[in-house]
Amino acid sequence: MRVIRGKKDGPTVFISAAIHGDELNGIEIIRRIRKLKILSRLKGTLILVPIVNVYGIMTLSRYLPDRRDLNRSFPGSTRGSLASRVAKIFFDEIVSKCDLGIDLHTASIHKSNLPQVRTNLNNEYTFNLAKAFEAPVVLHSELRDGSLRAVAQDRGIPILLYEAGEALRFDETSIRIGVKGIINVLRENGMLPKVQEKKRQRIPVVTRSSQWIRASESGMIRTIKALGDTVQKDEIIAYIDEPLDNNTYEIRSVFDGIIIGKSEIPLVQEGDAVFHIAKFKNLETAENKIEYFSEDAIEYSEFHELNNEEIIE
Repeated sequence: MRVIRGKKDGPTVFISAAIHGDELNGIEIIRRIRKLKILSRLKGTLILVPIVNVYGIMTLSRYLPDRRDLNRSFPGSTRGSLASRVAKIFFDEIVSKCDLGIDLHTASIHKSNLPQVRTNLNNEYTFNLAKAFEAPVVLHSELRDGSLRAVAQDRGIPILLYEAGEALRFDETSIRIGVKGIINVLRENGMLPKVQEKKRQRIPVVTRSSQWIRASESGMIRTIKALGDTVQKDEIIAYIDEPLDNNTYEIRSVFDGIIIGKSEIPLVQEGDAVFHIAKFKNLETAENKIEYFSEDAIEYSEFHELNNEEIIE
């Protein structure tokens, strides 16, 4: 853990990663954040926690040794399971002392997520911060019992959830968007000064609903659409082939939208979640926005300008 205190008063914000021990992108995002010279101008306090679930990291597991999900164990208890005790310490010693949190995640094992920020869109404060992050997609996300975000919101501590990439893998584009996004949020929150010349803001796709499309049959999947692609209602997005027969089954989109998550395993069982689609009606607008967030849009020079940019008070 690293605590960075600014010379001037301001909010206290925590950034956490690896609540799930197989989600690694956030660790690298925080490592790069920690090295940025711009933090010398910080107002307030920044608490960086690159690994919350130390036990999971050591075994490359999403869970703790007691097989419990840490992100379903909040607020925790000093007399509960191992997961409950870790949750209690993290919440009491760090989260409860903060005004805002940014929690970094990836998709679960064998799945990948388009970079996206999840938050409560009905809260104007968090909605503005989510847009300022400049991830490709901002998604309204309902609270889940026992999650860090649910318990923190009950205590009046808003949290942004950044989902990007795949478990047990580094994804450079997701990492760069995450680093830049956190700096954008700190600026929007008044903790960092503004740049001399404001670049054109990347406007994300904002959506309130999404749905996982599940396999209707078991077999080998042939995907037609990729992560970030727009799809129309009833459009074929994949085929499932029976490996020991000639039967082929179609997977179709249930509405117009954008693929924000997908399975990365060619073998599927009936009922498996295969595609996560965010609902969005204006597909042309969505496609233009997503295209702007392509790998070429996050240039290497832009990523490193945070250490050299001209800033004003």
